[in-house]
Amino acid sequence: MTHLAHRSNAVVELVQVDDEKCGEQWLKDALQMALMLELATIPPYACAVWSIKDARSTTDVHHAVREVMFDEMSHFGLVGNLLSAIGGTPVLTDPAQLPTYPGPLPGGVNRGLTVHLSKLDREAAGLFAAIEKTDHPVVSAREEGYSSIGAFYEKVQRVLSANRHLVGDKGYQLKWPLQTVHGKGNEIKPLRTWEEADEAITIIREQGEGTSASPVNPYPLHAGEPAHYYAFLEICRGRKLENRTGTWEFSGPPVVIPPVYPMGRVPPGGWANAPGAVSRLPEAVAVLLDEFNAYFSEMLRAFEAAWRTPDEGRRLATLRGAVSAMTGMRALARTLMRIPQPADPEATYGPEFRYTARQP
Repeated sequence: MTHLAHRSNAVVELVQVDDEKCGEQWLKDALQMALMLELATIPPYACAVWSIKDARSTTDVHHAVREVMFDEMSHFGLVGNLLSAIGGTPVLTDPAQLPTYPGPLPGGVNRGLTVHLSKLDREAAGLFAAIEKTDHPVVSAREEGYSSIGAFYEKVQRVLSANRHLVGDKGYQLKWPLQTVHGKGNEIKPLRTWEEADEAITIIREQGEGTSASPVNPYPLHAGEPAHYYAFLEICRGRKLENRTGTWEFSGPPVVIPPVYPMGRVPPGGWANAPGAVSRLPEAVAVLLDEFNAYFSEMLRAFEAAWRTPDEGRRLATLRGAVSAMTGMRALARTLMRIPQPADPEATYGPEFRYTARQP
């Protein structure tokens, strides 16, 4: 799938194909790229959440970013299920397709945007808002000039509607109950009909960018929560959105950034290549980074294997292994975020999210 490489124009090229020429292979390619897009958002959001020292200190900000991260995990699962439902097979272990940081979003989406891994601050929140940007905002973020993830999903939804006969009980799909803990849109469930598939894409779009009339997330954990784009803009601007006589404005209560671990930006190629870094990373840091990357890599392999496992019991066990790896990653990340960098004691390390192939 070299034509679907992360650093390619695959999404841009897919969007430019006339709808009437888009069929089964177009949908498989588009959904594979959508899977990579969902995956690409999780590491930066996770670093932001994990950098918050005490979730209880400012529960609203921690809650907002954490729920977006879990929404993206749900979207990741739903997109993989939809790809399986049309006869495709999710790929998560092709290094050419996997996101690297700092770097662009997969396939040329939001061209010019560089996504990096760092602590939560207003600049990071602005980056996250740019990732989630809608083409039809109800308030302006002053960020124009590129097509959005939402526009890509809008195209996928149109093509899927025209090819609804492709959706069926064709592949192996994942099931994981996140709805009770994270809101009604967060159920990773099998998609076996066009109606179920169409609803899943609507959830993904509207959780990310709201509707054309409102910034409110229609599928929240708690009523009134903003969609991802607006939640991040509130943190970036430092004010809650308010509807004043029909116009949404950032004029509500202040949004306070909580105390965070001062994780610096992961440099190209990882911490070993950081400007001014010593010839070798401190041994404790190198061990933690290797362990984190091993967990991350095993998580991707487990998800990929789960979408290939016919037996339902074994598929669930494999999925549990992926979730367990994610739990281990959090503790390692927060340990790294407490270790100062020798070249810059005011900044600490953090996870790299680098995929490493299993040794033969």
